Amino acid sequence: MLPLLIGFLSGIIGGMGVGGGMLLIPAAKIFMGLSQQSAQALNLYCFIPSSVCAIFVHLKNKKIEFKKALPVIITGVPFSLLGAYISTHISQTLLSRLFGGFILIFGIREVISGIKQKNS
Repeated sequence: MLPLLIGFLSGIIGGMGVGGGMLLIPAAKIFMGLSQQSAQALNLYCFIPSSVCAIFVHLKNKKIEFKKALPVIITGVPFSLLGAYISTHISQTLLSRLFGGFILIFGIREVISGIKQKNS
């Protein structure tokens, strides 16, 4: 039952464009006992169908700016391959620390952004 709940919540978050991996990866490690590499691989597998669905919704609502998206796609694909290669060749401890640092930085950035919006 827990994997279904984790998938449900990360799917909703991912569909909103926030990134379900912020929830899915730690939950898969903590509650499902997966290694860091396996949790990140699971996130990538789950990302495919949810991102396809989100793309259709955003296309329908004309929310995709193709001139801005194309450079991101062109650079994102090769660097995603590089990142996947690197993540399979470093220790789980280092990968976990890098991911934790990313979440921490992202969280701090979001808190600061929220405070600035509230004060505006």
